Amino acid sequence: MTIDIRTFLPIAEHAASIAADIIRTKAPGVVTAKGDRDMVTEVDYAVEQAVRDFLARETPEIAFLGEEEGLTHAGSGLMWALDPVDGTANFLHGIPLCAVSLGLIDKNIPTLGVIDLPFLDNRYTAAEGAGARANGTEINASHIRDLDAAIVSIGDYAVGTGAQERNRPRLALTHELAARVQRVRMFGSAAIDLAWVADGKTDALVMFSNNPWDTAAGIIIAREAGAVVVDLDGSPHTMNAGATIAASPKLVADLVELIAEAQKNAQHSAHTAE
Repeated sequence: MTIDIRTFLPIAEHAASIAADIIRTKAPGVVTAKGDRDMVTEVDYAVEQAVRDFLARETPEIAFLGEEEGLTHAGSGLMWALDPVDGTANFLHGIPLCAVSLGLIDKNIPTLGVIDLPFLDNRYTAAEGAGARANGTEINASHIRDLDAAIVSIGDYAVGTGAQERNRPRLALTHELAARVQRVRMFGSAAIDLAWVADGKTDALVMFSNNPWDTAAGIIIAREAGAVVVDLDGSPHTMNAGATIAASPKLVADLVELIAEAQKNAQHSAHTAE
């Protein structure tokens, strides 16, 4: 029997409402270090627990993966992926750029997503083949053709073990983008990065990572809005990709070329440092 993915959208939206209400009404509480300059709050745990419990009741046949507690039960092949507070550092500092990100993955490909921005009263939704919406209104990615007219967001710089080495390509990319594009932005939330590409607020995103809880919802929302999402080399993006590049269709080729140039420069810099 073929499952109509769209039937899960009201459930996902209800889950996002539960999460957003907790984020808006609860103080961060105790902050626990997850690593060097990486942290988790009581709210992260409370949101994940509430959403996991709700989805276990509503869709017991579907697996659940949360950022904080991992895969908590197996399922039939479909899997929910949740980032309870995407942008925890922003949340802790009172910066309103944080989000609930809930995606539904089928055979390694995102098929449904809800991203809720609790402090901005924005909700982005999409299901495969049904388009993307912001607060119920259809949205479309930008049609910018040239990098020099594009606003490009980038993912956070690496922290923790090996951060210096992992930041070489990130810093090299920042250098290349600063010289080529209209503006570079770092919002501190992968969900927001992808949602705003979908909504045409920005024209592209480059992120040197691809955790399912960070990207699953945003990828399907961006794709349904008409953006192209690829890996670093321009190949089709899946949950196994090493990075996440989302852009208006006219920008993808030039952006992939620029990323390749940045990576080459980063390698040269590393060899020079040795």
